[in-house]
Amino acid sequence: MHVSINKRKLQRILIVLFALLFCQQVNAQKPKVLNEPNHDDKAIHFGFCIGLNTMDFIIQNSYTSFFKDSLFADVSKANPGFHIQIVSNYRLSENLDLRFLPGISFGQRDVNYFRNNVLVDEKHKLESNFLEFPFLVKYKSKRLNNFRPYVISGANFRVDMAKTFSEDDEVYLDLKRFDLAYELGVGIDFYLPYFKFTTEIKYSYGFFNMLERRNTSHPEFQNAIDRLNSSIFMFSFYFE
Repeated sequence: MHVSINKRKLQRILIVLFALLFCQQVNAQKPKVLNEPNHDDKAIHFGFCIGLNTMDFIIQNSYTSFFKDSLFADVSKANPGFHIQIVSNYRLSENLDLRFLPGISFGQRDVNYFRNNVLVDEKHKLESNFLEFPFLVKYKSKRLNNFRPYVISGANFRVDMAKTFSEDDEVYLDLKRFDLAYELGVGIDFYLPYFKFTTEIKYSYGFFNMLERRNTSHPEFQNAIDRLNSSIFMFSFYFE
């Protein structure tokens, strides 16, 4: 279920991307006074980012466990979270930038279990407090008066600082500390009189299986799952 939903969301992002890039072919607009005309000519500039996110999982359930115990795991709902990042932007060329965006993000995912299509009482809340270290390449279209659409892509290394349990804690489902994600997004730079303001939508997909297998008193919950891959949507505001 989650794979098809994320594919549809990714298709919508790509449609928006093509529409934004098509805008650069529009030449009918009258020239306007350019704000910050030399902003993108700087070799290095800095800024900050704040935004909202929804954390999800792409769950691959264990067929062996399903046929044996009829236990099926699914994420119950998308919980809102937020993130803060510091922007370091290095100009590679007129249309390319290399961006390093270290920061922190907070979120939560609720995993529910079903047996024979009936909800099991236990609901597992998995909180994550990530230290993030994304390296991204930003491809910008031609500037159109005071705005400039772009596409961005790269990798993000994450460390989950929420893992502070001891081995004596009663945990039914647990996550690994480290993850590496591929990120793809689109956005628009708006050039204001004194700074550049940016809105961006980005999708992040984790490569690693985040399921941490431990000795617990309820092994059936973790045995019901083969893989857990992170899936995060982010809506961000940049000030540069």
